Amino acid sequence: MNQTTDRQAPPIHRAGSATQRSPDASAPFWVEMLVENDEDGGLTATRCTLDPGTMTRWHTHPHGQILYALSGVGLAERDGDAPVKLRAGDCITFAPGERHRHGATPGSTFAYISIQAAQNGSAVTWLED
Repeated sequence: MNQTTDRQAPPIHRAGSATQRSPDASAPFWVEMLVENDEDGGLTATRCTLDPGTMTRWHTHPHGQILYALSGVGLAERDGDAPVKLRAGDCITFAPGERHRHGATPGSTFAYISIQAAQNGSAVTWLED
């Protein structure tokens, strides 16, 4: 049974259609915007792929972050704590405003999906190292 509505179907994100290099790391890495939203509380999602040894700069998220490891071996580091290893299927969360960074171990690439909400038009604040 088909039902007509006034709602428009959500767009389909085609793989690779919004991939760019991010300069916010020790070396540029690939970022694919899966969901973009700059409205307060609106979710954004990215798929990131980092070369061996690449770490993001220290940063925070106004509403926190969920990071889900897809492949390779990664590192996640909270300010003041030792880095922890992440492998495919691992999921880590960061609290709102928590200073952290993440990246690939020296011997492996690392790919992950990150989910975070925007505030005042941004979902991330990049900090000086």
